[in-house]
Amino acid sequence: MSYVTDDKLVILGAAGAIGSNMVQAALTLGMTPNVCMYDPFEKGLQGAAEEIYHCAFPGAKVTWTTDIATALQGAKYFVSSGGAPRKEGMTREDLLKGNAEIAAQLGKDIKAYCPDLKFGVIIFNPADITGLTTLVHSGLAPSKIGTLAALDSTRLQTALAQHFGVAQDEVTGCRTYGGHGEMMAVFAGTTKVAGTPLTDLIGTDKLTNEQWEEIKGHVKQGGKKIIQLRGRSSFQSPSHQSLLMVKAVMDGQGYPWPSGLYVNDPANGFNQIMMAMETTLDSNGLHGKMPSGSEADIAALSESYQHLCKLRDEVIEMGVLPPLDQWSTVNPNLA
Repeated sequence: MSYVTDDKLVILGAAGAIGSNMVQAALTLGMTPNVCMYDPFEKGLQGAAEEIYHCAFPGAKVTWTTDIATALQGAKYFVSSGGAPRKEGMTREDLLKGNAEIAAQLGKDIKAYCPDLKFGVIIFNPADITGLTTLVHSGLAPSKIGTLAALDSTRLQTALAQHFGVAQDEVTGCRTYGGHGEMMAVFAGTTKVAGTPLTDLIGTDKLTNEQWEEIKGHVKQGGKKIIQLRGRSSFQSPSHQSLLMVKAVMDGQGYPWPSGLYVNDPANGFNQIMMAMETTLDSNGLHGKMPSGSEADIAALSESYQHLCKLRDEVIEMGVLPPLDQWSTVNPNLA
């Protein structure tokens, strides 16, 4: 079996459903044989590793450890699902304090053990804030840390395909930006359904304004619906999409969905935040630009940004993040 690279990929939270599924998927995708599984839950981690060994991937060099220094030493890539999961009745924001503290420690561990990291993805919620917290404490350049945001866009694609009764890949250009949560900005202007602009369909008998609002609501509550249906958080979709983000950096072949990245763009009114924007992923990491949209789209994006700022400021008040004017002292790449 051939692999894209031999660089070390670390899966943090590998005893859980997301992490263990991710290890199998990384090997199936032929990303790297050099996969390290990390989790503080030793018994579950060993069991997950045994399952991977039983898959008998040719050439695989999978290791497991409960020691974070051993896990991150020499790592070039990582994906972290290592925070507390969201349970039924909880919002992503309910996880803020505990998971922000986990993210801060992860950032410090990255700085200590893998300062030459090529790219890492944070997927534990609230991902925009945990990703931001990790980045600040890691000392890395903003291009090296991203968050999983694609699921909001793929959920929009799914909902529209189901509404119109077309194949999912016939719905193109689906884009959601801003926060990964109920305050996300769902853009309409870039989407087409079987070649027809979505904006030409909204407000017609094919997609009434009420139906469009209902679809946007389903997209914003997509993760909650999975919890209600399956009794647990999503694991297959976040595993797959976060690995495709890493693979895009490994092989330089690109990634088709928005990602969460560090944004400091005073000209457009977005400062010192992590949020989903229009992005590219390549061998140099993650890069973004301001999305285009209608006046209503941009207003929704600004509202989502304000919500994220409130969460960020709460984490600063907790002492988990330093004050904004001190970020460049902790991480010179944020100057």
